[in-house]
Amino acid sequence: MAPQREWLEKDYYAVLGVAKDASADEIKKAYRKLARDNHPDANPDDPEAEKRFKEVGEAYAVLGDEEKRREYDEIRRLGAAGFGSPGGGMGGMGGMGGADLGDLLGHLFGDAGAGARGPGGFHGATTTRGARRPRRGQDLQADVHLTFEDALAGVRTTLRVTGDGACDTCHGSGARPGTRPETCSVCGGRGQVVLDQGPFSFAQPCERCGGRGQVITSPCETCSGSGRVVKPRELTVRIPAGVRDGAVIRVPSRGGPGVNGGPAGDVLVTVHVAAHPRFGRKGDDVTLEVPISYSEAALGTKLTVPTPHGDKRTIKVPAGTSSGRTFRIRGQGAPKRNGGNGDLLVKVRIEVPSKLSREQRKLLEQLAEHDDPEARDQALFRGQAQHT
Repeated sequence: MAPQREWLEKDYYAVLGVAKDASADEIKKAYRKLARDNHPDANPDDPEAEKRFKEVGEAYAVLGDEEKRREYDEIRRLGAAGFGSPGGGMGGMGGMGGADLGDLLGHLFGDAGAGARGPGGFHGATTTRGARRPRRGQDLQADVHLTFEDALAGVRTTLRVTGDGACDTCHGSGARPGTRPETCSVCGGRGQVVLDQGPFSFAQPCERCGGRGQVITSPCETCSGSGRVVKPRELTVRIPAGVRDGAVIRVPSRGGPGVNGGPAGDVLVTVHVAAHPRFGRKGDDVTLEVPISYSEAALGTKLTVPTPHGDKRTIKVPAGTSSGRTFRIRGQGAPKRNGGNGDLLVKVRIEVPSKLSREQRKLLEQLAEHDDPEARDQALFRGQAQHT
């Protein structure tokens, strides 16, 4: 992109009424409002409306393009630093304290920004890139909410996404039905014109078409000539088996439409998995906590437990099992991305009854007579006397 002489003279942020750090969405929103408010068809008695409409279009042609905006901000920064001034255009950049203008433009904008050097200086610093180059469409965001079971099994689901799309009335042309955009007679459809300024040539957006390369004489009433509207649409997405909560799935080429033949953006789907009343998740493993009685832990037992896949498995709990011990059932966890499944981790927890029957209390009291609390105390306080 060649540096534009007007970039030093015009504050496009002020034209759109946005801050210099405004987001792309804020810039787009401001442009659409101003374009709608100042459209000539909406202001037939205001001769200045068309001028404002063109200024808004020119500003958005730069700030609405990520690369052009970066170049615009940089050239404005250099102008403010004394490498040129809004009043004097680019003329003040000749000296720069020994800096080479060709090198500077090449650094900022690539080889296309610097011309060939001849014996007498530079002979043309203009670009060969078209103003209407293809641009990739915007990525869209969506959310999907799944049950624990659906996340393990994988599902196909339909989502509703909202974003830029081609206007249904004009089919993206921006022209009123029955009409069509015309190639700009001033720039020949290139979207910019080249001005010779001594040894340099500067490209600037064509004033007639606002840098679009086409002129819409009868704008579409639905989209105000932009060819795009924000609209909802449905999207069918395949959620892979074993997906985790918080995962982001990229659906390629289903986002916002490209510009000037560019590719469409993607849809980024964030997955939200609901909690399960029994099962949990630890990576590719599924967790399950099972309460057991004191006698089962002390004497040993066999436990039949459910799996997340709807069947059952039996595990052997050996005598003397402590609370918190985990048993692993192979292959009964979540599906892995590279094939196979994780494991089911069964954690046992000794459950102490809050109420005892008379018979239970009597038996526990008999058992307590065989406890040895002194051995416990000796283990807890062994060596403490040596440090007191």
